[in-house]
Amino acid sequence: MSHNDEKTIIARLKSNDQTAMQWLFERYYQAVCNRIFRIIKDKSTVEDIAQEVFIKFWEKRQQISIQNSLNAYLQRMAYNETISYLRKHKKHWHDELASYDSADKDTSEKTLLYNELSNKITNAINMLPNRCRIIFQLSRFEELTYKEIASQLDISVKTVENQMGKALKLMRENMKSYID
Repeated sequence: MSHNDEKTIIARLKSNDQTAMQWLFERYYQAVCNRIFRIIKDKSTVEDIAQEVFIKFWEKRQQISIQNSLNAYLQRMAYNETISYLRKHKKHWHDELASYDSADKDTSEKTLLYNELSNKITNAINMLPNRCRIIFQLSRFEELTYKEIASQLDISVKTVENQMGKALKLMRENMKSYID
């Protein structure tokens, strides 16, 4: 979808066009579910959170300002909504972790290490220059090809390659203490 098409959809959403919301839901629902499923492996919970993402998107459609793409925005909403869900249901998830037998006690340590690494990666991404960060996110989180990114941002494929190289170099530098 081109940037202009997305602007049209956003304008239609802001003018309360429910068919635009239906299109958005049909187009991105599965991608949102997939993003949530990476964190929570319960299908029913994933579907509930995904629906909540689209409800909140509709409720806040007037205030929404999208910098990258609709997909990137919805992916970030899905991530945030999932984290919010986990915080609200922390006791449930804690009880579930505690119910594992002693052979799985290192699970909580792995979870802590995973969360620490995840935070370090998020911080490293946020430290990237704006253009590098956008290109990196489109490549890694939206899984767009360099050609698709170039088309969407109206830049050359070579520029995308250079920015990705720069992003990866900066990420390695920012993560050096953790990697060592």
